[in-house]
Amino acid sequence: MFRRILTVRAPRRGLHEITREVAEVVRESGVREGMCHLFLQHTSASLVLNENWDPSVRADLERHLDRLVPEDAPDYTHTLEGPDDMPSHIKSAMTPVSLLIPVEEGRPALGTWQGVYLWEHRDEPGARRLVVTVF
Repeated sequence: MFRRILTVRAPRRGLHEITREVAEVVRESGVREGMCHLFLQHTSASLVLNENWDPSVRADLERHLDRLVPEDAPDYTHTLEGPDDMPSHIKSAMTPVSLLIPVEEGRPALGTWQGVYLWEHRDEPGARRLVVTVF
């Protein structure tokens, strides 16, 4: 088993591809066939697998989730950390914070158009810690 903590800094809210960073950890692990588990240690961001060819897919996903979970909803009681904080917690609860990806021939066995994304839900995010375990 091989474990590495990746620190990821997203410059803004949105979907940020981290496929290369994850693939590098898999390569470093030396595991040729197995599994790669990703776990994000935060409650206002998430991880997703999605289309990595057409950027309009990411834009549509972001807009749709923003419509489902608006900022400044009158029924939010957790408001101390800004208008994007409670929506970011709700979005994180609706989307995964961990992923399990097969490893084949020393690489993540992703589909042709699949990429791994950090989905940052805050406007001004800090560094995010991602535990990558390859076994």
